[in-house]
Amino acid sequence: MLSFTLRRLASAVGTLFLSSVLVFLAVQALPGDVATQILGKDATPDAVAALRDQLGLDRPAWERYLDWVRGALHGDFGTSLVSGKGVGGEVAQYLGNSALIALVTVLFAVTGSLALGVLAGLYRDRWPDHLISTVSLVGMSVPEFVVATVLVLCFSVALPWFPAVVLYGPEASVGQLLPAVWLPALALAVVMAAYIVRMARTSVIDVLAGEYVTTARLKGLSTWRVVTRHALPSALLPTLHVIALNVAWLAGGVAVVENVFNYPGIGKLMLSSVQNRDLPVIQAIALVSAVIYVVCNLAADLGAMALNPRLRTRGRTR
Repeated sequence: MLSFTLRRLASAVGTLFLSSVLVFLAVQALPGDVATQILGKDATPDAVAALRDQLGLDRPAWERYLDWVRGALHGDFGTSLVSGKGVGGEVAQYLGNSALIALVTVLFAVTGSLALGVLAGLYRDRWPDHLISTVSLVGMSVPEFVVATVLVLCFSVALPWFPAVVLYGPEASVGQLLPAVWLPALALAVVMAAYIVRMARTSVIDVLAGEYVTTARLKGLSTWRVVTRHALPSALLPTLHVIALNVAWLAGGVAVVENVFNYPGIGKLMLSSVQNRDLPVIQAIALVSAVIYVVCNLAADLGAMALNPRLRTRGRTR
């Protein structure tokens, strides 16, 4: 277990290093000049040169990368070129607002999709399976911004139960944002749950066809006991990675939905930073997204080991 964990941690660190390099190079490769973007096209060459020197843009790229990584390890991502605030604090504030949506989305999507996937697998080729599979295919086919727009029309216009847009800024409290969280979370949950339902259904069908499940049924165990004690833990193994990928997808998928609802989250900050060419903020958000992706996959690997004893003993049997 310890050896497996150390290998996964080493792989995670290597992935984050490569991600930081790619993020830095991609941002530096953006067309145009940051100093000219900030000062405007009418700025004099001397003013542009002075600002480039102030921002360190005239230094070699490798020096700027090392400074950026050194600061990021200490929580210092530099200063925003637009607001003049510290990037770390600004990103953390917006990220906290997005975490509220992500938490509600994961609770609804994961629990609901696992239940529906198990139900579809138990009633394979019967009407519950056909209904759940059809709905999940529709959810996979429709983009999240279309789902968000339909939800606004239904529950903000036709039935004014929830606010269509958020009128508060990033400093809003949880109580102020909570009424506006449900529609964005539902839009993301519909798309996210569709993939998990399909994988959970397939996994349950494969596991129920196994010999040990047949043996458990021959012993007289009830269907509920067979599913919860024997089938479900094994069916969760391949589903864990799908859940991890979808949770990591929230870091990017939430950007579109937040823009529809004008929600002050990390997605909205990313879009405004791209429009304003705020490079320090873009780099920080991209690196945070990479960290979320790596952490989710690491959690899925460790969860799979906890559920499957064969993974824990594989290293000792060699």
